[in-house]
Amino acid sequence: MTSVRSLGIDFGTTNTVVALADADGPAQLVKFPAPQGEVFAVRSCLSFHAGDKPTERHIAAGPWAIEAYVEDPTETRFIQSFKTFAASESFSETTILNRRYRFEDLLSTFLLKLRLYADAAMAELPTRVIVGRPVTFAGGAPSDALALSRYEVAFQRMGFSEILYAYEPVGAAFFFARELDHDATVLVGDFGGGTSDFSIIRFERHAGEIRAISLGRSGVGVAGDAFDYRIIDNLVSPALGKGSSYTSFGKTLPIPNRYYSAFARWDQLALMRASRDMREIRALVREAVEPEKIERLVETLDENYGYQLYRSVSRLKEALSADDAAEFRFDAGSISLQGGVRRGTFEAWIAPELRLIETAVDQALANANLTPDGVDRIFLTGGSSLVPAVRALFHHRFESSKIATGAELESIASGLALMGRERDLSRWTTRSGTPP
Repeated sequence: MTSVRSLGIDFGTTNTVVALADADGPAQLVKFPAPQGEVFAVRSCLSFHAGDKPTERHIAAGPWAIEAYVEDPTETRFIQSFKTFAASESFSETTILNRRYRFEDLLSTFLLKLRLYADAAMAELPTRVIVGRPVTFAGGAPSDALALSRYEVAFQRMGFSEILYAYEPVGAAFFFARELDHDATVLVGDFGGGTSDFSIIRFERHAGEIRAISLGRSGVGVAGDAFDYRIIDNLVSPALGKGSSYTSFGKTLPIPNRYYSAFARWDQLALMRASRDMREIRALVREAVEPEKIERLVETLDENYGYQLYRSVSRLKEALSADDAAEFRFDAGSISLQGGVRRGTFEAWIAPELRLIETAVDQALANANLTPDGVDRIFLTGGSSLVPAVRALFHHRFESSKIATGAELESIASGLALMGRERDLSRWTTRSGTPP
């Protein structure tokens, strides 16, 4: 075992978790004294607000950023899920309060804020950091090399001298391996906000130490965020006018679907208020066949109800993970939307994403040259692993006794930190620019 202290960082599309591991003992999660109470999973988001001076800007991250944005959305630039741009060659930079930010600038700003919030826990960082990366980065044509080069710049700015990268499900596998008391082939499924990733690893014990052999992996760029949007698109957008009509010069025409594409990201809704689309939407109130629906859309955008809406969506998704039916309720201003949703209906909405996930699981098995019978244990982690339809994909393939879940938010960061104890880290990690 190595005696080097290691930091593991699970920088996720939705949440970020940090863990520290010494030469022995369990990994320790870094805690953050957030406004609503102490947390270890910090939302991966930033807010920027102009100060009184031309060059002054107030920057916050995580729950502090959400608080700042909800308090003053019109004057605050809010950025979330920016991990989805990491591997995108089409994204070079964005301008925020007259300053240019590349992806690596956003990431380093976020990391430095986390270190500040953590106070004593991250006051003195170890020299080694192991950073989680998805098997497949999000995006249409993601560039792994570009994403890792951007990560490298951001983590170098933190002062780390040894920066290593490991697949996120492999980190979860190392966390799960602590519970194994015999040799086993383990399939790990990690379901985050933007990606669903899978790794198959063989764990064997030799002379009191666990040896791990990577057998296969796969991934797909869909997960929890896509599930949320399906709820919005099928349940909420129709009540705000999607699928309805308006009249123009004696013709009945459909309301443009593009007005509702922004609902894929709640923070983008505020940007529509100054857009040409918003002027068109206001005009449609007079021409709509069902004007009350367009009035709801206008109010939702004018009053910036996006965050409240997505909280309602999250509550419904969580409730449907526990019960066969649940009540959706969204109350904001004069808008009151409610109705029952059955789990089967929700599962029909997310069927396209489930098929993509199913294909990725089969690809991981094929890459490992295994059938389902060749897998001894399955460990499912990440927030979206709680969705019953996701778990059903595995129960259909594997014996239920083989499947384990838990530590949905902490397993990857803790596993990455524990990975730092391996004698030969080159078996599990890469450096920027090194092929995986």
